[in-house]
Amino acid sequence: MFDDYRGESQIEMFSYTMNQVGGDHYTNMKIQPVEFIHANNIPYIEGSCIKYLCRWRDKGGVEDLKKVKHFVDLLIELESRDA
Repeated sequence: MFDDYRGESQIEMFSYTMNQVGGDHYTNMKIQPVEFIHANNIPYIEGSCIKYLCRWRDKGGVEDLKKVKHFVDLLIELESRDA
């Protein structure tokens, strides 16, 4: 047993990151998007972009890239309202 990048044992990490519903497109990654997003307190829209960018080749293809574009356009619109 050894520690991961957060200082937690690999056994503890496997208990929650290796249980993926609907494929293995995240479990094959060294650091899963949800771990990176959570550790960095990244908001929902930005986190969604990260998730889709990380998986597009292994799951959704160009459709996932369109989702990223949609989220970026949405974020621009929302942030422009507040400016």
